[in-house]
Amino acid sequence: MKRYPRFSETFIVNELLAHQAAGAEVEIFALRPPNDTHFQDAIARVRAPVCYLPHAGLKAKDFFSTMRRFEPQLDRLTSGLSACWDADVVDVHQGMLLARELRARGIEHLHAHFASSPTTVARLAARFAGIGFSFTAHAKDIFHEDVDSKDLTVKLNDAAAVVTVSDYNARHLHRLARGSDPNIVRIYNGLDLDTFDFQSPLERPPLVVGVGRLVEKKGFVDLIDACASMAQAGRRFRCRIIGTGPLEPALRAQIGKLGLEDRVSLTGPLPQHEMRKEVRDAAVLAAPCVVGDDGNRDGLPTTLLEAMALGTPSVSTDVTGIPEAVRHDDTGLIVPQHDPKRLADALVGLLDRPRLRERLATNARRLIEAEFDVSKSAGRLRAVFSAIAGEHAARRSA
Repeated sequence: MKRYPRFSETFIVNELLAHQAAGAEVEIFALRPPNDTHFQDAIARVRAPVCYLPHAGLKAKDFFSTMRRFEPQLDRLTSGLSACWDADVVDVHQGMLLARELRARGIEHLHAHFASSPTTVARLAARFAGIGFSFTAHAKDIFHEDVDSKDLTVKLNDAAAVVTVSDYNARHLHRLARGSDPNIVRIYNGLDLDTFDFQSPLERPPLVVGVGRLVEKKGFVDLIDACASMAQAGRRFRCRIIGTGPLEPALRAQIGKLGLEDRVSLTGPLPQHEMRKEVRDAAVLAAPCVVGDDGNRDGLPTTLLEAMALGTPSVSTDVTGIPEAVRHDDTGLIVPQHDPKRLADALVGLLDRPRLRERLATNARRLIEAEFDVSKSAGRLRAVFSAIAGEHAARRSA
């Protein structure tokens, strides 16, 4: 991973804990140290050792010294450098360091989270070490305008398997593969359902909650505008937006300009157990996700899945893989992105109709149990790893 741990990447922690519970031996490699000031409680339960790869202050003599020292241990190092012509020198150096660690530990497979720098280093390290690699593609790492589509295509074609979190993403990646046929596997991010007790939303106060980083793609600007429409119509409600991020000053200014200070509040980040209580107490979760001006967008927000598991009906948008979980009028409500009026209408509809809330919440929990159980998702992922490691072992012995 690029950094470990990170406050917002609960889906990775869920996955690690599921592997741990199944008895899998896992080691974590991070390209950078953490830079968050808060961490989720679940991080403390991850027992896998963490190795931070040096990244700062690299000099040319350090690079070539590493290369000379590792060449006898990595018989594929020299030939593998042919894959490095367009790579950043720090990535190549970390690839060599990681390859040496993989060999020393006898690690048979390397998996990267996010198709950006973690996969860049994983691809090089796997080549130097002579093992297979795979990666999980999420959202920003494949949709943002800064993504180098040529580089991503190379990664798609070199990886033994590519995991992604929605069918929408899988179709997008197949198009990027440009006629080749990479092994792309859709595995939904999963939840530990033992920690999410379903509670009926039938008797809940008129509270709307939104959860996520305060960035453009979360659509909180539209949520605040929807709240303004509801307030103008004389609706009785409160809205709490949980999270932190660069748009916080602008969102506070928007709330003040619209005179919503007594109805809409920004809570800042909350520990996971407090956030879950906020969601469980709400009548509706609003996730009005949008495609940002820079192309960035959510894949399938974990917050939506958590609300569905807890029994809180959701209103979201038709962005990327969201409709695969929030199925309109079945497991939630879908509205167009950038449409505060339709968003307000959907929120009011749920606030006014407790039986609709209950029906959607019951169906949503049923879907989560069938498709988004982390023990099943992690098991599918380990099967991918085992198949790749087995293929490489067979080739080495042939």
